[in-house]
Amino acid sequence: MSKNNITGKTKVTGLIGYPVEHSLSPLMHNRAFEALGLDYCYVTFPVEPQRLKEAIEGIRALGLAGVNVTVPHKEAVIKFLDRVDEEAKEIGAVNTIVNKEGLLIGYNTDGRGFMASLNENCIDIENKRVFLIGAGGASRAVAYYLSKKAQELLIYDIDIKKAKVLAEHVRAKVSEDLSGLKGADIIINATPLGLKPDDPSPVAPDMIAKDKVVCDLIYKKTKLLKEAETKGCRILDGSGMLLWQGVFAFELWTGVKPPVEVMRKALLEAGKT
Repeated sequence: MSKNNITGKTKVTGLIGYPVEHSLSPLMHNRAFEALGLDYCYVTFPVEPQRLKEAIEGIRALGLAGVNVTVPHKEAVIKFLDRVDEEAKEIGAVNTIVNKEGLLIGYNTDGRGFMASLNENCIDIENKRVFLIGAGGASRAVAYYLSKKAQELLIYDIDIKKAKVLAEHVRAKVSEDLSGLKGADIIINATPLGLKPDDPSPVAPDMIAKDKVVCDLIYKKTKLLKEAETKGCRILDGSGMLLWQGVFAFELWTGVKPPVEVMRKALLEAGKT
């Protein structure tokens, strides 16, 4: 649906998080709605943590078709929903909410989105040692899938207790520092470090060997990825995960398969891939 053709019948979807101004999801989804001629639009809603409950009640009160959920609300949002899909419940985080006639149902498309991105880039995690940095909402979704396929999954977070809780949940191991990087085949940053231009890298350059695959869930070439690239590592940013989690969310809201290449082109044009 073109932003110039919004009517009284237009169904509204969007993104709740804090911050959300940097998000490329509106561009991606609105291009897809327009390509299919669907009377939907997608906007962002900056929601401070203390206003989360009100925001969720607002989805129902305003009749929104659904929303995506991003940092820092993916875990906290669960208690405000009417129902949570089994996969999202197992992951312990929600990134997509569907308003089904006033019933708010939570889903998680992050993990599937990440795996789809790995697959299309021919990155195989079977029999690989994976080191995951961060134990937040996005990390929970990724760990849920990685733990089922990787030979070994090590999880590190500056909050060791948080890392231990997640590791126990997905039957992975905890690394109390970054020393586990040395034996890893694949390194994944699932922290927000790198979102801001002045953010430090979560990993010192001298800890990255040239034979690694280095992934970042942030959808741009972060400092970590730039440093890994100079070492000769294979790198992957989060734009593929952003694309595919959006594809799966689009289907949940509309019941229609979206035009994947239209969505991919929108991200490419934004200069973030």
